[in-house]
Amino acid sequence: MIKDIRLPEVSENIQSADVVKLLVAVGDTVEVDQPLFEVETEKAMFELPSTEAGTVVEILVAPGDQVTVGQVLMKVETEGAGEKKGTPAAAKEPEEPRPSPEPEPEEPVAEAPPPEPRPAPAGEPGEGPKKPPAPAAPSVRRLARELGVDINRVQGTGPRGRISMDDVKNFTKSALASPSAGFGAIRPLPDFTKWGGVRREAMSKVRRITAESMANAWATVPQVTQYDKADITELEAFRKKYAGKAEAAGGKLTVTAILLKVVASALKVFPQYNASVDMVAQEIVFKDYVNVGVAVDTDRGLLVPVVKNADGKNIVQLSAELNTLAGKARAGRIAPYDMEGGNFTISNLGGIGGTAFSPIVYPPQVAILGVSRSGVEPVWADGEFAPRLMLPLSLTYDHRIIDGADGARFLRWVVEALEQPFLLALEG
Repeated sequence: MIKDIRLPEVSENIQSADVVKLLVAVGDTVEVDQPLFEVETEKAMFELPSTEAGTVVEILVAPGDQVTVGQVLMKVETEGAGEKKGTPAAAKEPEEPRPSPEPEPEEPVAEAPPPEPRPAPAGEPGEGPKKPPAPAAPSVRRLARELGVDINRVQGTGPRGRISMDDVKNFTKSALASPSAGFGAIRPLPDFTKWGGVRREAMSKVRRITAESMANAWATVPQVTQYDKADITELEAFRKKYAGKAEAAGGKLTVTAILLKVVASALKVFPQYNASVDMVAQEIVFKDYVNVGVAVDTDRGLLVPVVKNADGKNIVQLSAELNTLAGKARAGRIAPYDMEGGNFTISNLGGIGGTAFSPIVYPPQVAILGVSRSGVEPVWADGEFAPRLMLPLSLTYDHRIIDGADGARFLRWVVEALEQPFLLALEG
């Protein structure tokens, strides 16, 4: 029996992927769950496992190809009852790809003001007869809503004018590039070869998506950064004392792991930080779950694995999970699911250096905590200066729903939690 290996629905709102590498060849025997391809989406690079056991009889894609959900990538000959070995693939009905479900929150897509004016509301002058709804999948409609795009203005390039995600993205890019969009037109670069030799290198998918997301975030979210320092002298002693327990569980008791617990607790105390802004509906979306992303520096660019339900885990559990996710990210084997659903992000540059920085909020999140390198400083207390280990922190937040006073309160809460490690261990 000939079985098709198709690109599955690897993640919500991911409709395509790039084939990076073939891991098997025609004639190879494969087992269920054996990796067949390396593929890359907008969120991650990972290995695609086989859903069948048998012999590879045909490979329909090559490295560099872009494939879509449901597309047949490979044919595998299996030993199946009712059909002879070698039955051609055309003799059986192809399996239908699973339809994309209505996506759940969250997606790392910025919520932006509309780049095009919206049609007049019902009852206003100029209202014509109602048009049928634009032909688009629910996931495409959601993307359009979050980008502030009227989907009825998007020209679909699919069969019978069906609108794809690329159509929505291209429409948005064109709108943002026009002078009337309000963000400034994208201007062509000068001819640098007039002054000497140059070298051009194509952006990786991760770098391209990061560039687009950050530019959109900077243009659409009013951001404020609050700075403070935490005295982590006692915390460092606490960390060293209990490091062995974390290592025994497969983790590392780092400042980032401890901050995961502190931030997860803070998000319960300050729910406006565990929220998103829906400018289309003019609503604030508060979340009942606490998922915290941690930025990881990799050779492919900045990736942000997400620790799910961080508020329900202790520091040892968080350190082990963080260690696993960071390792997968650096090895290029992290799954899209591991990078979805974040409500808040921690970005720690302390291992590299620097005294402070202003991280950019990653919509639809509303805040991000930056961590710089700690250092010993003289601190005045009890009538004298004493050497204390101080940790610089930078909190950037979305000023649309978080006021300056609330920004200061949140960061002070984090600072005080770090300065009292006994209470952190006792109360969580």
